[in-house]
Amino acid sequence: MLDPRRFARSLKFAWNGIATLAKEEQSFRLQILAAFVVAALVFVFELSRGETALIVVVAAFTLVLELLNGAVERLVDLFKPRIHAYAEQIKDMMAGAVLVCSIGALVVGILVFWPHVAETF
Repeated sequence: MLDPRRFARSLKFAWNGIATLAKEEQSFRLQILAAFVVAALVFVFELSRGETALIVVVAAFTLVLELLNGAVERLVDLFKPRIHAYAEQIKDMMAGAVLVCSIGALVVGILVFWPHVAETF
């Protein structure tokens, strides 16, 4: 059975993780800002359910990947002075994953919003 207090604690821990990354990482703050701008555009252009779902999934995936990148970077930093030279490569690969995801999100955004923008103007 669901214990509401344990669930509330879990939500608090999750929020703390998001807040920590938002406070410490400019790229995460930019991704959050982009997500809010895109959310506003969803309402401005009255997207279909499918288009809205696609935008939500892409934005959420980008934010999740940014959170994972932050977690992996911190984990690698714990061991960096004592471990293999791969530590820097791991961090670079995670940053590359976020970049690829962000570019993909931008392409999806253009494909979804362009017809609506063109129709409006």
